[in-house]
Amino acid sequence: MTKWILFFTLTFFTTLQAQQLNCTISVNSERVANTNQSVYKTLQTSLTEFVNKTDWTGKALKQSEKINCSMYITISSNNSDQFVATIQVQSSRPIYNSSYASPILNFNDKDFNFRYIEFENFIFNPNGFESNLVSVVSFYAYVILGLDADSFVPKSGDSHLTMAQNIANNAQQGGYKGWSQSDGFQNRYFLINDLLSPTFSVIRSTITDYHTGLDTMTKDLKGSKEKIKNSLIDLNKLYAAKPNAFLTRVFFDAKSDEIVSIFSGGPSVGITDLVESLNKTSPLNTSKWENIKY
Repeated sequence: MTKWILFFTLTFFTTLQAQQLNCTISVNSERVANTNQSVYKTLQTSLTEFVNKTDWTGKALKQSEKINCSMYITISSNNSDQFVATIQVQSSRPIYNSSYASPILNFNDKDFNFRYIEFENFIFNPNGFESNLVSVVSFYAYVILGLDADSFVPKSGDSHLTMAQNIANNAQQGGYKGWSQSDGFQNRYFLINDLLSPTFSVIRSTITDYHTGLDTMTKDLKGSKEKIKNSLIDLNKLYAAKPNAFLTRVFFDAKSDEIVSIFSGGPSVGITDLVESLNKTSPLNTSKWENIKY
């Protein structure tokens, strides 16, 4: 009996783990010539372990429940322990009763400069600033967690997004670009502040309604498409208040191709008003909206 209890306990704790992300991290150094490549391989391995082994929320998840995401870091220059780079952050979430994963975030951060010494330990301090490398990666970990939660239950990502905002506020003391209001209008500062602002709340409600629509597609395809359509038309409310809002672009950077796919097959729903709305709220994707079949 004792052996069976021990076996069950070990099986339970190897199935449920206090990590929440299943993140693929890639460090590309092709633009940097004549440098020691081992430092980039070490950085990639260390970041992968840091992101995937950190307990971001205290909630134990099965391996199959972890959020699939990726961070693609492209190094453009390196001088000693100083690195200039960009980071492309992507995440997706599974759709009920299917093998399909829907993209939620696809964001390219071009202000990713950091200091790194090979084999240094990464320490996440939620109440202070340790390094820009750790802060940026941790920031996006919580943005991923927050948007994923929102895709299931309205505003359930609040605690995660608030953590991301706390990281952003603390990181301003480091003096690196991307954390401050003065660094431009499409950076980490505006990403997290807009996500938590009531002015842009329709973005988060659209994320919820859109994905719950996807979750019911195997049961009621036409009704689900109508729900997704209505969630997208709701973005007109944001357009009326904030035309060409940064968060609108962030949303469509992840969803535009999927939207075209959803509404280019049967069963058909009325899409004239949808296409009109999409052309208004996301004019940069007009050529894609032309591919939606009437």
